[in-house]
Amino acid sequence: MEKIQVQGVHHITLVGADRQTSIDFWEGVLGMPFVFEQPNLDNPRESHIYFDPGDGRLITIFTHEERKPDPRRTPTEPGCVHHIAFNVSRAVYMQAEKRLKERGVTPAIRDRFIFDAMYFTDPLGLLIELSCYKFEPPAGATHVDVLFEAHKLRVERGARQIEEAHVADAIENLRARASRTLSSDRSAKNPYRR
Repeated sequence: MEKIQVQGVHHITLVGADRQTSIDFWEGVLGMPFVFEQPNLDNPRESHIYFDPGDGRLITIFTHEERKPDPRRTPTEPGCVHHIAFNVSRAVYMQAEKRLKERGVTPAIRDRFIFDAMYFTDPLGLLIELSCYKFEPPAGATHVDVLFEAHKLRVERGARQIEEAHVADAIENLRARASRTLSSDRSAKNPYRR
């Protein structure tokens, strides 16, 4: 038996209400361009609309004009989607709370130690998260590379969650493994003491 190796998310499809509610939220609130539309190939009574979240992947929505938005929180039982998180820049994150409040939405703000997070529901009750990392990975590495390394440091040090010191040390470790130096000693120094 062998694995089926995936290489990333291709798309996420959600069940929406009417077409305009989806366009107004995904493009009009989250800024995802509405890139194409066609019938739902498995249910011709529904439309299938596609949005670009900014990374070359797709968020797609099945819509039907007779379905009305229901803002009650979507189910969170086993097998259900709890939330969808989207990466945003620090500049966008710093403006998001104000921009949501202008629409009558008060988000919950959380410090997740390795990223800042803002939570709110879409017009259909799906929990949406806007996340902004507190670090940039070194050249040639990804956020996942840093977090994998930081996790190992967290476990070694007996910490409950990954903290900023773990991330900083993880970045240093990744950088040291990926770069060469003429120095025989790469340890930390204090040139200020004489």
